[in-house]
Amino acid sequence: MSTLINELKQKWEALKAENPHLRIRNAASQLGVSEAELLVTNIGEGVTVLRPDFKDILMDVEQLGKVMALTRNNECVHERKGTYQNGDFSSPHAQLFVGEDIDLRIFLNHWKFAFGVVEGDKKSLQFFGKDGSALHKIYLTKDSNEAAFEVIVEKFKDENQNQVFEFETLEPKAEEKPDSEIDVEGFQNAWRELKDTHDFFMMTRKFGVSRTQALRLAPEGFAKKIDNAKVVNVLEDASERQLPIMVFVGNRGIIQIHTGNVKKTLWHQQWFNVMDPDFNLHLDMSAIAETWIVKKPTEDGEVTAIEVFNKEGDFIVQFFGKRKPGIPELQEWKDLVVELEK
Repeated sequence: MSTLINELKQKWEALKAENPHLRIRNAASQLGVSEAELLVTNIGEGVTVLRPDFKDILMDVEQLGKVMALTRNNECVHERKGTYQNGDFSSPHAQLFVGEDIDLRIFLNHWKFAFGVVEGDKKSLQFFGKDGSALHKIYLTKDSNEAAFEVIVEKFKDENQNQVFEFETLEPKAEEKPDSEIDVEGFQNAWRELKDTHDFFMMTRKFGVSRTQALRLAPEGFAKKIDNAKVVNVLEDASERQLPIMVFVGNRGIIQIHTGNVKKTLWHQQWFNVMDPDFNLHLDMSAIAETWIVKKPTEDGEVTAIEVFNKEGDFIVQFFGKRKPGIPELQEWKDLVVELEK
């Protein structure tokens, strides 16, 4: 172990001694390093370096049975239990798992490191970006096949467990163009003529607008800013009305989706939470900068989203009424959104 890694390990051990419940992500932040850099200090002590054969590893995850998939960004954590099914890696742009429980859009071009992690009675597969930030984690549950976990870790174990890890700094986001440089009329016409919600991202790219800029420049009636506190109403009202919704949370490497009801909601400090048996959500309400109601035309009628952003203009979480292609949006969801607009 190099001197630097050893020093970092000692600092982390000291932090844990002071605060035994400190999570690795928070420890990394306090020490000014990435989460993967901390994980590396425990290689050989519960941490195994895996080859970056992400597709093959993920395709084997179905053998684990029921697991807990965790995807997060700085402001929101999305935890969903289920089995990884119907993996589709045919597209070079976005890879998919489309199951009733585990529903993922994956962008493997942002993935760089993989580890098998055993920490006490917790076992997981963990995936990181080139800067060492966590993109996705898969935890075993009491219903998982532990023997299959051992097989996967052994099968994908990297021959070089003592390799030097090189973490890269991510390039800063491009500056937002001034509104005066945008073809606003062309952009608004393109929005009105949308046929599929998935085309929205390409439309923003075509006109060179950032996501929040797009909402500011939206055609009349298609985007409305609302009070950030109303995010709580979305979840509480959906729970009260037993209204099935879709909850999207992601980072640059993956988007994780829950479709179904939310039941138990509660506050803990500044975090608003969903605490259901198979779905947990933890949302830092203090980190929300903007919340918008966004409407997009599709061939199945208008689709309405609640889109939540941080101060950098990045997505924190998105909410939709439960829907599938070919099926119009739920009227109950439309009614809920109308009340948010008041």
